[in-house]
Amino acid sequence: MIPTSRLTIALSLLLLPALLAVWFPPWALLWKLLTPTLLVLALLDLLRLRRLPTPELVRVTRTSIPVGGWTGVELGLRNPSDIALDVVVHDHYPAEFEADQLPQSLVLPAHRQTNLFYRVLPERRGEGRFSGADLVILSPLGLWRQKRFVGHLSRVRVFPNFREIARYALLATDNHLSQMGVRKRQRRGEGSDFHQLREYRTGDSLRQIDWKASSRYRRLISKEYQDERDQQLVFMLDCGRHMRHEDRGGAHLDQALNAMLLLCYVADRQGDAVGFLSFGGDQRWQPPMKGGDVVRRLLDRTYDIEPTLQASDYLGAAHKLMPLQRRRALVIIMTNSRNEERDDLLKAVSLLARRHLVVVADLHEASLDAVVQTPVVNLQGALRFQAVMDYLGERKQVHERLVHRGALMVDCRPQQLPVTLVNAYLDVKGSGRL
Repeated sequence: MIPTSRLTIALSLLLLPALLAVWFPPWALLWKLLTPTLLVLALLDLLRLRRLPTPELVRVTRTSIPVGGWTGVELGLRNPSDIALDVVVHDHYPAEFEADQLPQSLVLPAHRQTNLFYRVLPERRGEGRFSGADLVILSPLGLWRQKRFVGHLSRVRVFPNFREIARYALLATDNHLSQMGVRKRQRRGEGSDFHQLREYRTGDSLRQIDWKASSRYRRLISKEYQDERDQQLVFMLDCGRHMRHEDRGGAHLDQALNAMLLLCYVADRQGDAVGFLSFGGDQRWQPPMKGGDVVRRLLDRTYDIEPTLQASDYLGAAHKLMPLQRRRALVIIMTNSRNEERDDLLKAVSLLARRHLVVVADLHEASLDAVVQTPVVNLQGALRFQAVMDYLGERKQVHERLVHRGALMVDCRPQQLPVTLVNAYLDVKGSGRL
């Protein structure tokens, strides 16, 4: 129970007749009348406040929300008492969230429900808990206020920003992937799977002509092929300490998850199955699967994955994957490697390449490109530039050795990974290497 400013002001004004009574004794009688009256009113107001029932709380929010995007939360407060209540509300949102439009003041009519709205901004993936809300209730006369906690547990799952993924998916649905930089490989000659018959077009090879159909229709008919379907794609997702690095747009692991989910959508439209294996501390295995809800199922398995402080054991992850994935697949290793780990990565790629087609998506920090592009004006800048060039040179040598071991290389910044990885996948599909 905390006295309000109204009670403080009333007590301060009560001192005025007490001071005047020093010079004007009749004022003492007024002071003696006002003092017990104010004390009785304050006591009665306090008792009424203590007897007021606590408003009932209902919270309405989505169970799955995206990281890095504002999401609305609705609070419903019902007043079970016979009088209107002046209330200040502050919801207990998760500590890793930001909030807007809190706290809020409102008047709850008697036996009525009032709704209020505010927004939250999750800053990281995982699970968030809304434990309840603090209500500051004003007494009927406004002399006291009381803070009460109303428990109401709500859990939300914070997913990667699937709004961006949905935008990419919409472009893919409308065959406008070129707007985001995804190119389609021009096919020459026969593909892998027969698709349909169509009229001959200029540029079709002689091997595409169906001579029986052409003689029947008395015009040239070509066979049209599509990329082979029902293939398998497996991500090896590095969750080690190097994936904790953050560039503009979030941590490297977050960008890798966005790229994985986008490529999962594209691969599912191509008729392929998608699975993943995480390593580097958080070890999870999802066998390749397909179907209209494959993206949602992967979201459910990966939304709470966080980078750890452990070193990435590439060879150990490769040994674990080999018995789990016996059918030939496109294996994409998503990592941020360091030169001191190159021997382990080379051995892992050599092991996987015995059965699978391997793509190494190796992320690098945007700060490296910034140093290379910055003009050298002093000795410190020259030393920094030379150190970065030496590092990039060693990194390039490692990538060349990986290519020699049979891997395909993707070396880019995290923000470029979704589009670059989809392009690499479409190139593999179009070339028939898988």
